[in-house]
Amino acid sequence: MKLIRVGVDLAKNVFQVHGVNRSEKAVWRRKLTRENWLKVLRQSVEPGCEIGMEACGGAHHWARQLQQQGFKVRLVAPQFVKPYVKSNKNDANDAEAICEAMSRPHMRFVSVKTVEQQDIQAVHRIRAELIKQRTAKANQIRGLVAEYGLVAPKELGHLRRALPCWLEDGANELSGRFRRLLHGLWGECRHSMSG
Repeated sequence: MKLIRVGVDLAKNVFQVHGVNRSEKAVWRRKLTRENWLKVLRQSVEPGCEIGMEACGGAHHWARQLQQQGFKVRLVAPQFVKPYVKSNKNDANDAEAICEAMSRPHMRFVSVKTVEQQDIQAVHRIRAELIKQRTAKANQIRGLVAEYGLVAPKELGHLRRALPCWLEDGANELSGRFRRLLHGLWGECRHSMSG
């Protein structure tokens, strides 16, 4: 069985593979467990065969593993695989669609990321999420204090300076209960607002 191309649908525990020969005939369809799929692939497929996966969670890790074994790896963006799903969406059909998408002469592939590139991407994603959370917390505080007649400044630095003043000001309309709530919110976001 000489395979030229194998599409792999990655999942948490069970991977579906679909392989075609030089005649573009499907000759290998298997469901493989996460623990043994690389071993089975090495035993069944010759190095040099193209292995394709959707560029999704875990794909870059597995691509690096396969490249170390001598396989040529192609990562396809999910939106480019979708048009090749022939019938109901399931893992076997997805593996076939990946295999089909790889064969297209003008298909654009995703570059396999190094571990360092993934680290940098993780830093950017985490930072973006922290900024989003910080902004949401500041907006929540602004909305809550507005109900008590306090206008919160838009800039985080100004808000950071205003909060302790509001909490200490006994003449404003903040009730004891709300002061405790606001103090708790302030404690949660103090660290995130420092940047």
